Amino acid sequence: MPRHTETTYLGHMRDFAVEAVKFSQGRSRGDLDTDRMLTLATCRLLEMMGEAACQLPEAFRDGVPEIP
Repeated sequence: MPRHTETTYLGHMRDFAVEAVKFSQGRSRGDLDTDRMLTLATCRLLEMMGEAACQLPEAFRDGVPEIP
């Protein structure tokens, strides 16, 4: 299986973030509390962002200590 580059994982993270923003446009915080599909979709996108972030090499992550 080919190894993905940091750029690949960062691109995935960006794409997931963009999609989460699109889901939330025109919505309120109350919508997140009451719309189960919005909540689940947003949580899943955040999970996928975290999974991609975990694939970044430790040396790369150490280069940006301001990002937890």
